[in-house]
Amino acid sequence: MSESKNNEELQQEETTEEVVETAETAETTETEENAVDEKDQKIAELEAKLAEEDARYLRLRADYDNLTRRNRLDREAAEKYRAQSLLTELLPVLDNLDRALQVEVTTEEAASLYKGVQMVYDQLLAATQKEGLTIIPAEGESFDPNFHQAVMQEQDSEKETGIILRELQKGYQLKDRVLRPSMVSVNE
Repeated sequence: MSESKNNEELQQEETTEEVVETAETAETTETEENAVDEKDQKIAELEAKLAEEDARYLRLRADYDNLTRRNRLDREAAEKYRAQSLLTELLPVLDNLDRALQVEVTTEEAASLYKGVQMVYDQLLAATQKEGLTIIPAEGESFDPNFHQAVMQEQDSEKETGIILRELQKGYQLKDRVLRPSMVSVNE
């Protein structure tokens, strides 16, 4: 009997050991599964952060490209219209010289003075035209509110409606920008 007790105890111990081993294996498997889940979760978080940083990088790159393009366009415009301020200041001088040339000359002295004023006017006009200043055509043209300012309306049955009859003050533009519209009288 004692041998059977020993056998029973041995079997019981072996069963106990198996239960303990099974429990330990279950715990190990559970721990490994938790570790795998944590790794998967960490990988997912890192992938999300990477995607967010990629998107941020692309936005910053686009902003930088836009800023570079905007600065280039601003520099080009500044270069293109660098003389605008000076030319705007010179418009009244051109107007006064133009008015002086409209005076009728009767004496020889006045004719030589007229010729000198004409030369100065031509030189000044040539210098401003080198910078891109052009006179806006008006008389006989169709009225365009982008280039002309109507200050009067007159009636001329021989011409169409909307045709400019008289130019009261010359208009000027610098390249494609209007510095001053022509002041005109338009046919009704």
